[in-house]
Amino acid sequence: MNHKTKYLTALLLGLVSWAYAQTNAHLNTKLPIEERITLLMDQMTLEEKVGQMNQYNGTWDFTGPRPEGGSEKEKLEHLKQGLVGSMLNVTGVKNVKAVQKIAVEESRLGIPLIFGYDVIHGHKTLGPIPLAEAASWDLEAIRKSSGVAASEAAASGINWTFAPNVDISNDARWGRVMEGAGEDPYLGSEIAKARIKGFQGESLAETNTIAACAKHFAGYGFAEAGLEYNMADMSISKLHNTVLPPFKASVDAGVRTLMNSFNTLNGVPATGNKLLQRDILKGDWQFNGFVISDWASIRELIAHGYAKDANDAALKAVEAGSDMDMASHVYVSELAKLVKEGKVKESLVDDATRRILRVKFELGLFDDPYKYCDEEREKSVIGSKENHDAVLDMAKKSIVLLKNEGGLLPLKKSGVKIALIGSLANDKNSPLGSWRLASEDGTAVSVLEGLEKYTDNQLVFEKGTDVTIGETQFVNELNINSTDFSGFEAAKNVASNADVVIMVLGEHGFQSGEGRSRTELGLPGNQQQLLEEIYKVNSKIVLVLNNGRPLAIPWAAENIPAIVEAWQLGTQTGNAVAQMIYGDYNPSGKLPISFPRNVGQCPIYYNNYSTGRPTDKDNNVFWSHYIDVEKTPLYPFGYGLSYTTFEYSNLKIDKESYQQGEEIVISVELKNTGEFDGKEIVQLYIHDEVASIVRPLKELKRFELVDIKKGETKTVQFTLTEDDLGFYNNQGKFIIEPGAFKVMVGESSIKGLKGEFVLN
Repeated sequence: MNHKTKYLTALLLGLVSWAYAQTNAHLNTKLPIEERITLLMDQMTLEEKVGQMNQYNGTWDFTGPRPEGGSEKEKLEHLKQGLVGSMLNVTGVKNVKAVQKIAVEESRLGIPLIFGYDVIHGHKTLGPIPLAEAASWDLEAIRKSSGVAASEAAASGINWTFAPNVDISNDARWGRVMEGAGEDPYLGSEIAKARIKGFQGESLAETNTIAACAKHFAGYGFAEAGLEYNMADMSISKLHNTVLPPFKASVDAGVRTLMNSFNTLNGVPATGNKLLQRDILKGDWQFNGFVISDWASIRELIAHGYAKDANDAALKAVEAGSDMDMASHVYVSELAKLVKEGKVKESLVDDATRRILRVKFELGLFDDPYKYCDEEREKSVIGSKENHDAVLDMAKKSIVLLKNEGGLLPLKKSGVKIALIGSLANDKNSPLGSWRLASEDGTAVSVLEGLEKYTDNQLVFEKGTDVTIGETQFVNELNINSTDFSGFEAAKNVASNADVVIMVLGEHGFQSGEGRSRTELGLPGNQQQLLEEIYKVNSKIVLVLNNGRPLAIPWAAENIPAIVEAWQLGTQTGNAVAQMIYGDYNPSGKLPISFPRNVGQCPIYYNNYSTGRPTDKDNNVFWSHYIDVEKTPLYPFGYGLSYTTFEYSNLKIDKESYQQGEEIVISVELKNTGEFDGKEIVQLYIHDEVASIVRPLKELKRFELVDIKKGETKTVQFTLTEDDLGFYNNQGKFIIEPGAFKVMVGESSIKGLKGEFVLN
C-alpha cells in the first residue's frame, strides 16, 4: 500500500469515525439530557418526529413469524422506519425484547420504544383495587403497594404504567370509582403523590421503577348521570377546587406523563382542550413530561362532533397539546402532511417529540434499550414471597368495619360452628377485581380458603346463589343471576345449625371498572333475597361485602349486626379477611367515598353546601330535603370502626386570630379506651364561614394515622398554612380571604370536636 492509498484510507476511516460520532453523539452519557435530545432531534426527519408521537397496540407474537400483510405488516414496517414511539400491551421479557430489537437495530436512528401497560393495582401479584387502598388512608402502605406493582411490571419488560387514576368522583353509578381514591381532593392528592412515588421511586434510571401517568385529564369522574364517557359540565371554580388538585399534586410530585380523558369538559373534548393542556398543564404548571391520549380519543373527536375527519382531529389534538396518539393512528397518517401544508407549526411537533424523548432518556433507554429485559429478574421478582406479603398487608389495611353490634367481631378461633354462605366466598377470580390484565384467572385466595386454613372452627360452606352465570371481562353486560333460587334451602339449613353465619355478598369483580356504569346500587341479582332469608333462620350474621363501588344497603345496615367492607382485595383476599375476622388484625380503614342510602341520592358527598334553606327551622316542607329518605349518606366519608374505641378531648387552637402568613397550630388528645391496641385516622376539617364564593360546609385539610395501644393517650398536632384556607375563584385565580373559620377534628366527616379562629 503506497502513501497516497494509506492517506486516503486513513481519511476515509476518519470521516466514518467522525460521522459515527456525530450520528451517535446523543449517546454520550456525560452530556446533559437536554443537549442529548437536541443532538438527536437535529438528525430526525419530520416523519421520524411524528413517529415518536405514535403509539401502537401490540397485537402479534413478536417472538414468532413476522406478519405478511394487513395492518400488522404496516405496524412492522413503521417500526423499521422509526415511525413508532411507543407500544402498549406488549408483555413479557421475550416479547418486549423482540419488538425493541426491531426499533433499535432495524430503524435508521435506533430510537428505543417506551412500553406502556395498565398496571393499575398490581401486575401479576395483585393488591386491592385502588378505591380499597384509598380506604386505608395509609400513604406509606399505598406507596409500597405501587412499588410492588412497578417492580413486577418492570421485571416483565414494562417501563410505563397508565396509572394512577386521580379522578375525583362522588357518583357511585360511575364504574371507574373503583380505580380512583374517592370523593375528596385533598385525600386524592395525597394518595396520588404516594402512588407516583411508588411507581417512579427515587429515580427512573433504576430497573425496578416505571414512569407513572396521572389520568384522566380532566373531569372524567363527573360524567353526567355517572354514565361512562358522558359529558362533564362545571364551573371554573369547581374545576380548580375539586377536579384539578390531584393533577397539580401529581405534577408537583414529578409524574412524567398525563393521560387526557374521553369526556367533553364544558363542551370541549378533553383531548382537544387547549385550556387544560396548553394553558394550565404546560403553561401555569410548567409540566415538562408528555401527554398521551386515551385509547383512540383523538379519533373520537370526530364522533364528538368536534372534528370533521381524521385530518381535522389530528390538527385540533396537537394544537391543544396532546403529545402522543394512543391507537388512533391519525398522527402518523396526517400530522406530517399538516405541517408540510402549513396548517400545523412544526414547533408543536418538536415540542411533543422533545417531551417524549426526555422521558425515554430519563428511563435510561438510550443507555441500555434492553435494561428491562432480564429473564432471570422476571422469574425471581414476579410472584415472590415478599410481594405476596406486601399485598396481604395492603389488603388488611384496606378493610373497613362498618358495623359491629354487640361486639360480634372478632370471632373466636375455636369452638364456633360457622356457616359460610355466598358464591363469592368460594370465588378465586372475582376478588382480583377489574383492571388486572396481566394477572392469571383464579389466582386469588378465596375467603373460604382463608378461613379453612386459619382456625379449627367447624366451617360449612353453601353458595346459596350465584352472582353471575358465567363471566368475561369484555362483554356489554354480565349475566346476573336473578332467577335461580335453587340453593336457598341448603344455605338456610346450614345457617340454622350454625353459631355464626358469614355471608360474602356483593358485586362480581367485572361489575365495576371502565364501561360498568350502573343505575341500581343494591346487591346484584337475588343476593338481597338470600340475605333476608338467612336472617329469618339465624340473625347472627357477619356480612362481608365484596364490591368495587359504594353499595346502597339500607336493609343490611338496619338489621345485620356486623358488616365488613372488604372490597375486592386482590391476590391475598381470603387471608386478609380471615385475619381481620379472627382479630389478628384490628381494622382501621375509613371510607374514602360516601355510601348512599339509595341510588336516588347520587351523587352524594360530604363536602357539600348549605343552600339557602338547610334546615326545617319553620317546621314546613320548604327546605332542602327528600320527602322519602334522609338526605345524609348511609355511611359517610371518613367513617370506619375498630375493635377498640377511641375518645377525643382537649381540642386546642393555639390562637384565636391570625395574620396572613402565620401558621395555625391545632392539637387534640386521643385516648384508646377499648380492649385492643389499634389505629385511628384522625381527621381535620375546616369551613370558611363567609366567602366571595360559597365554600363547602366541611373540607378535609389534614389527617394522621395514629398507632395507639389500649389505655394510651396521645396528642395529635396539625399545622395549617394560609394556602389551606384559600380557594380558586371563577376566574381560576387562587385567593385567600380574611374571615372566620370553623374547625372540626375527629373520627369522620360527621363526628368530631369543634373550634374556630379568625384570619385577619
